[in-house]
Amino acid sequence: MLDWLQPYLQHSTETRIWMTQVFLVVFATVATNFILMRLIDIAEYMVEKTQSLWDDALLEAARIPVRLFVWTIGLAFAADILHGVTETELFGYLPQVRSVAYIVIIAMFFTRFIGYTEHNIVDPARMDKPMDRTTAKAIAKLLRVSVMITAGLIVLQELGYSISGVMAFGGIGGIAIGFAAKDLLANFFGGMMIYLDKPFVVGDWVRSPDRQIEGTVEDIGWRLTRIRTFDKRPLYIPNSMFASIVVENPSRMTNRRIFENLGIRYSDGHLMKAICDDVRDMLKAHPDIEHDQTIIVHFNRYGDSHLEFMVYAFTKTSEWVPFHAVKEDVLLKVMAIIEKHGAEFAFPTRTLHLAAQGHPDEAAMLQTLTEERRP
Repeated sequence: MLDWLQPYLQHSTETRIWMTQVFLVVFATVATNFILMRLIDIAEYMVEKTQSLWDDALLEAARIPVRLFVWTIGLAFAADILHGVTETELFGYLPQVRSVAYIVIIAMFFTRFIGYTEHNIVDPARMDKPMDRTTAKAIAKLLRVSVMITAGLIVLQELGYSISGVMAFGGIGGIAIGFAAKDLLANFFGGMMIYLDKPFVVGDWVRSPDRQIEGTVEDIGWRLTRIRTFDKRPLYIPNSMFASIVVENPSRMTNRRIFENLGIRYSDGHLMKAICDDVRDMLKAHPDIEHDQTIIVHFNRYGDSHLEFMVYAFTKTSEWVPFHAVKEDVLLKVMAIIEKHGAEFAFPTRTLHLAAQGHPDEAAMLQTLTEERRP
């Protein structure tokens, strides 16, 4: 009497079986993922006590790929179970999809490991002698590109494409692309030369006397270099341009120079030697002047209406703002020395002498024009 229920009961039993299997696989995946994440947390706590920077980068890089790897395995098992109870053609692509997912996860791990390692090797808190940031960035970019290209070729091979054919096509296509994108390639190799020669790095103050380029380097890309001018305007300069222009890097100067030509009145000429001697002694005793560099204070030339002496020295600091503070202090001390000797700076004047009235022998008017200028 219950024979008609048998197909439904049998079907219901099979459904319960595969649903239970899928549930167990998903539950095991979630549990495994949770356990692995806790193990990584414990490992991170342990490696914080070490001085090595590689173990930190390894654990941080593995966190997301490990999670994706576990879920990929779990979903693949669940898909195999579903494939056994259904004839859907979509499951026929499961092996290829699984292989591609594994390749992508491995490539993700390597790119993340490269990124965290790059961050660690330029961090002064992690290394006594950190690597130059620009060099580290260039090496990291090359390694990432290598990982991506390798992963892409492996994926193509896994999907059934011939790598040799792809490489041959790439060689022929590369010639055509090279002609079509010669400016892009010129900028790329220009960026490579900047990374290798390092005429400047990120954070340097650079300027070019050939072009209206001056500011702080913010980023060196594969195609463009971004420079922020002192009025906060961004300049985007193609890297190929740096191969044909002169670039000055004031950030790498060892000292800054004070070079001034000052003038006193002709009437104070007898005080010139004493003034120069005192200014020279002041510079040699100044704590912010580099005494190992050239110091010159000498009567320099006869001006049109003033006697000129030169002040030439180098400051210990090479930074822009502190330099001007030192220069201000030096110039104020020079002013005090000149005033101490009773002399004055030359400034534009005109003196007019007129003959007194009623004296025939001085009937002619004598006019003397004296102009005293600052240098």
